[in-house]
Amino acid sequence: MTDAQSYTIVALCIYAIAMAVIGCISYGRSKTLDGFLIGGRNIGAWATAFAYGTTYFSAVVFVGYAGQHGWNIGIGSIWIGIGNAVLGCLISWILLANRTRKMTKRLEAKTMPEYFGKRYDSKGMKILAAVIIFIFLVPYSAAVYKGLGSLFSAVFPGVETWVWMLIIACLTAVYLVAGGYVATAYTNLVQGVVMLVGVVCLIVAVLRHDSVGGISGLIDGLGSFVSPAGDPNPTTGDQLTSIFGGSAFKFLCVNIMLTSFGTWGLPQMVGKFYAIKDTKAIKRGTIISTIFCFVIGCGAYLIGSTSRLVLGGELPEGGIDAVIPTLLMKVLGDGTFGIILLAVILILLLSASMSTLVSVVLTSASSVSVDLIPTIRKKETKPETQMILTRLFCLAFVLCSFIFATQNIPIIVNLMSFSWGVVSGCFIGPYIWGLFSKKITKIGAIAGMISGLLTVGGATLVISLTSSFSAAAAKSPEMGVIAMAVSMVVVPVVSAFTKNKDQSRVDEIFECYKDN
Repeated sequence: MTDAQSYTIVALCIYAIAMAVIGCISYGRSKTLDGFLIGGRNIGAWATAFAYGTTYFSAVVFVGYAGQHGWNIGIGSIWIGIGNAVLGCLISWILLANRTRKMTKRLEAKTMPEYFGKRYDSKGMKILAAVIIFIFLVPYSAAVYKGLGSLFSAVFPGVETWVWMLIIACLTAVYLVAGGYVATAYTNLVQGVVMLVGVVCLIVAVLRHDSVGGISGLIDGLGSFVSPAGDPNPTTGDQLTSIFGGSAFKFLCVNIMLTSFGTWGLPQMVGKFYAIKDTKAIKRGTIISTIFCFVIGCGAYLIGSTSRLVLGGELPEGGIDAVIPTLLMKVLGDGTFGIILLAVILILLLSASMSTLVSVVLTSASSVSVDLIPTIRKKETKPETQMILTRLFCLAFVLCSFIFATQNIPIIVNLMSFSWGVVSGCFIGPYIWGLFSKKITKIGAIAGMISGLLTVGGATLVISLTSSFSAAAAKSPEMGVIAMAVSMVVVPVVSAFTKNKDQSRVDEIFECYKDN
C-alpha cells in the first residue's frame, strides 16, 4: 500500500465516523416529518449558508466544469465562479430567501411540489412537479456516484469502482436516514469547512508548482502557450488569457446564466430557505454563503485554468474528465505534505458531492412519499406513516442511484446534463412569480411549468432526429437558459388573460409578508 493510499484511508475513516456521529446525534430532532425534511424551520445562519454552498458545488464542478472550461477557455472561466457567487448566491438570497421562508411557513409547505399545490390550489401541479423531480434528479445523483468512484479508483487502481460507490452509498444512507435535514445541514457545515481548507491549500500548491510560477507565471505561461501538434482542440495564448473568454464569450455567458440563475428554480437549493429560522439568520447567511461560493467557485476555475501548463498541453488519457484528477496526482503525488494534501482534496471532493447527493435524495424521496403517493391515493396519510415512507424512499433512492451508477448506461450521463436546465426551466417561473405577485393564476403557473419542459424536450427531439442525441446534449446549456427565460415570460403573460377562482385565498396567503 502506498503512502497516498494509507493517508486517504485514514482520512476517509475519520470522515466517515464524523458523519455517522452527526447523523446519530441529529436523530432526536428528526422524528417528525417537519423535522426530518426542513429541520423544524429552526436551522441557523452558518449551517444553512454552508448547506446552500456545498449543495451548489459538487465534484462535477471541480472535475467536470472546472476541468473542461479551465482547459478550453483559460483564465476567463473564472467568471463562471464569480457569476455563481453573485447571481446564483448573493442575489438569490436577497430576493428569494425571506419570501420563501415566510410563504412556505404560511402554506405549511415542506417541499417544492407541496408549495406549488398549495400556492396555486392544484393537485395536478403537485403531481407533475413530483414526477419531474423524480425523473431528472435521481439519474443526476447516479452520475455523481460514478464520478466519485472513478476518482477514488485513480488513487486505488486495484479496487473496483463499484466498491467505492458502495461505500459512498452506505455512508450517505446512514447519516441521511438517521438524521434527515438536520444531519444534512450540520454535516454540510463540516463538509464546507473541509472544502474551504482544501481549496485554499490546493490553490497555493498549484500556483507554487514549477510549471505555473504564481499568478504572474500563470498569465505569462498561458499567454505564450502554443498547442502541441495533433491537439484535437488547438488554442492560442490570446484565447487562454482573454479576460472575457475571447471567442468563447457567448459560451461563457450561457454557462454563467445556466449555473447561476439555474439555482433559483432547483428544489434542492431553494429548499434551504424553508428551514432557516429567522430574518436575522438570513442576513448573516447571505454574507456567509456568498463568501463561501466565491472562494470555492473562483478557486475551482482558477485551478482548472492552470491545467494546460501543469499537464504540458497534453490532454490526459481519459479525455477532458481526467484533467483535474491527473493535475492533482501531478501536483500532489510526491512528498509527504503533498500526499497528505491529496488525501484532504479527495475528502473535499467527497464532501462536495455527498452534500449534493443527500440534498437530491431527500428532495426526490419527499417528492414521492409526501407529494405523489398521498395525492394519488386521495387519502390523508398519517404523519407517522409519511415519516416511515420518507426514510424508506431515501434508502430506496440511494440504492437505485448506486445500481444505476454501476451499470454502464450512457443515457444516465446524458440525462444528467439536462437535469439542471429541465428542472429549473420548469420550476423557476411558477416559483418566483408565485412569491412576488398575487395576479399569477393556476393556469399561468401550469403553462410556465409545461412550457419549460416542452422547450427542452422539443429542442432535444428535433436535434436528436436531425443530428444525434450527443449533439442535443452538447446544446443542453443553451436549452436550459432558454427554458428558464420562456418559463419566466409565459407565467405572467398567461396569467394576464386568466383569473384566480378564489382571489381572497391568494390575498390571505400574501398576508404572510406582513409578519416579522
